Amino acid sequence: MPRVPREASEGRLPYRAYERQGFTILVGRGASDNDRLTFEVASPDDLWLHVSGWSGSHVLVRAAPDGAPPPRAVIEEAARLAAWHSKARGSRGKIEVHVCRAGDVHKPRGMAAGKVVLSRFDVVRVYATAPPEEDSPEPLRSER
Repeated sequence: MPRVPREASEGRLPYRAYERQGFTILVGRGASDNDRLTFEVASPDDLWLHVSGWSGSHVLVRAAPDGAPPPRAVIEEAARLAAWHSKARGSRGKIEVHVCRAGDVHKPRGMAAGKVVLSRFDVVRVYATAPPEEDSPEPLRSER
């Protein structure tokens, strides 16, 4: 079971949560929250996404319990969320988003909050579109 950040007990989580086709997508709120999301909340087999070349939120797609990969539509939706929650939001045309396993994301000692290094990654190109209103994020709460 994934760890729940300390903010959960304080009523604020370091991410927004969305559900798509049975998969949970988590979107970081800021640089230090991105670090918590990537290195405290993520499991190594979760998918990790971030816009290439711009500041923005780290995004996770939770791995399915049965190990099934998320459908392409879920990955593209997560990539659109990464693009929307980045400084690339106002760009024209498609935005390049890096996609990898969370286990392939590393943070060298001394690197600034939110900055990471990827061992390997794939690329998805999407438009930065706002999430639909009916799907506004609901923070996930820990079960106690």
